[in-house]
Amino acid sequence: MKRPENEKKRYQTFEDLEVYQVAREFRRAMYRVAKELPDEEKFGLCSQTRRAAVSLTNNIAEGHGRFHFLEQIKFMLQARGSLEELLDDLMICTDESYLPAEEIGKLKFEGWRVHKLINGYIRFLRSRTTESAFRVHESPSDNELTEDEVNGLFSARLNASSL
Repeated sequence: MKRPENEKKRYQTFEDLEVYQVAREFRRAMYRVAKELPDEEKFGLCSQTRRAAVSLTNNIAEGHGRFHFLEQIKFMLQARGSLEELLDDLMICTDESYLPAEEIGKLKFEGWRVHKLINGYIRFLRSRTTESAFRVHESPSDNELTEDEVNGLFSARLNASSL
């Protein structure tokens, strides 16, 4: 998903985040898994898988809507926890032979890809924290920010010791 160097990237909503886009695809895949589970798992693993999948993308979206770096990081950590829960659900599918091993392997690979993106986004958020300000300030033009303007917002100062 590389863009040409001369093309300016605009951040408008959580839907523009690569981490959200990839997590959304993984959520959809896990919903398909839930549909393939046996009937005896309808109120157990199926339900739990769906809730964790929703939590994954909900936390990314909610964190994006917060204008405090520490809150954004907190929600990304929650999303990562939900993702790891989904990876464990795949282990249950392996242990119980609910799905072919090849399918589970592909899903786990995609899950770990999402994990790397979440960790990268957390690193990005933490790198923007320093010592004084705790808040990214909204401006009336937030829906049309250039990449330079976004970087200016993220350069607000935070107390690094609280991370």
